[in-house]
Amino acid sequence: MLPKERGDDAIPLVVFIHGGGWRNGNKQGGRNRVRPYVESGNYAGVTVAYRLSGEAKWPSQIHDCKAAIRWIRANAEKYNFDADRIGVWGTSAGGHLVTMLGTSGDVEAMDGSLGSNNQYSSRVTCVADFYGPTNFLTMNATAIESATLDHDAADSPESLLIGGAIQENPDKVATADPITYVTADDPPILIVHGTLDPLVSFNQSELLYAALEKKGVEKALITVEGGGHGRGFGPKPVEFVEAFFHHHLRDKKTTWSDQTIPGVPTEARR
Repeated sequence: MLPKERGDDAIPLVVFIHGGGWRNGNKQGGRNRVRPYVESGNYAGVTVAYRLSGEAKWPSQIHDCKAAIRWIRANAEKYNFDADRIGVWGTSAGGHLVTMLGTSGDVEAMDGSLGSNNQYSSRVTCVADFYGPTNFLTMNATAIESATLDHDAADSPESLLIGGAIQENPDKVATADPITYVTADDPPILIVHGTLDPLVSFNQSELLYAALEKKGVEKALITVEGGGHGRGFGPKPVEFVEAFFHHHLRDKKTTWSDQTIPGVPTEARR
């Protein structure tokens, strides 16, 4: 999506990757996420499709996402993109994939060779991760008491993604865990997660935060007290994302810190 009116300068991009347990959803679902940025005239917007787990197994999904980032760079001159300013945002499974984009930069096995733009980098400038899984093998152990999804089952979203029950395939699982790849040169990551998420435990974001902290990566954790899986968030987290992208992509500087905000008791899914 391109703004109807824009200046002559190259514009940064906001890239959205959809959730759906890696088995549902499509790139159309991200249009409303990027539209406000594009309508401002200050950004281009991109929504990414990736092969779902019923069609292909890991790491096909991250290969597709990285091919999309390379496509952006290959077409930067054509569309007057600022290829050095790419912010990525994803929810749930999309949160997992954008975090993988952030932590696995220059990891050849995760880059893949899909498409005709392999001379370009797939690194990104900053990452907004909304409640994405980060360490599959711990998801059951850290789930809230009322959670009903068995992540260790052979038909769980995580098991279907890697092509086998996760506890029986720890080596393959490790390749899909964003925390496996954390290094000191990773881009800044904004993490947003509800404490009562029944599908992806809040601890998944705590584990990511700890891994980033250990390597000295810039990060901030927005804890939504009482928030569920994308429910009960209210408007504040989206405002944080906007400020985060303005900070890193447009030099509209903001002071960042970890914060806890109250969840909204009743709210349609955001």
